[in-house]
Amino acid sequence: MVDYRTVSVREEWNAVSWPVSWSAIWVGALAAIAIGLIIGLAGVSLGAYTVGEARIMSWHKYRVAALIWSIAGAFFSFVVGGWVAGRIRGARHSETAMLHGAIAWLITVPMLLVLASLGAAGHLGLWYGGLQGTPFWVHTPMLLDDPAAAMAARNAALGAMTALLVGLIGSVIGGWLASGEPMTLTYYRTRAAIGTPSR
Repeated sequence: MVDYRTVSVREEWNAVSWPVSWSAIWVGALAAIAIGLIIGLAGVSLGAYTVGEARIMSWHKYRVAALIWSIAGAFFSFVVGGWVAGRIRGARHSETAMLHGAIAWLITVPMLLVLASLGAAGHLGLWYGGLQGTPFWVHTPMLLDDPAAAMAARNAALGAMTALLVGLIGSVIGGWLASGEPMTLTYYRTRAAIGTPSR
């Protein structure tokens, strides 16, 4: 006797495409921005860092509280964004939920670039200030002649890259949490044998 639930699960994973819920992705991206803003403003109000502290001249002078707050803010804001995207999608499989979390992160990156170009990235956290780059009115040869400015630009780019990658990890973990499946890497091997409903 054939268990059709198991067959339908196997057929779904043999399909070429996964359904994507764009409403869930947009809401997840907006949730990540909102939580990032709340965490960033909380860091300013608690004194972890100041908004004007955009230049990181040396990592040795960078305060530990600002480092912890920046990493935690980047991670947990995208955990919430990935979780919201996965829950609104209603994905029961971790792969589908993680995909929605990662796509929500992809949608959030251009939003962060727009906010940075408007000068609002400092409110999201100190590390997102590196997304601003150098304004067009600043002469580039001046930056090449000033080693302190070059060091600050390098440190800002490193901080922004780290915040984005930590955010990607957070969005995938948030999507995985939204699926409700156990967070083990070997669970997918037993899922087809159990015959969990597909979705």
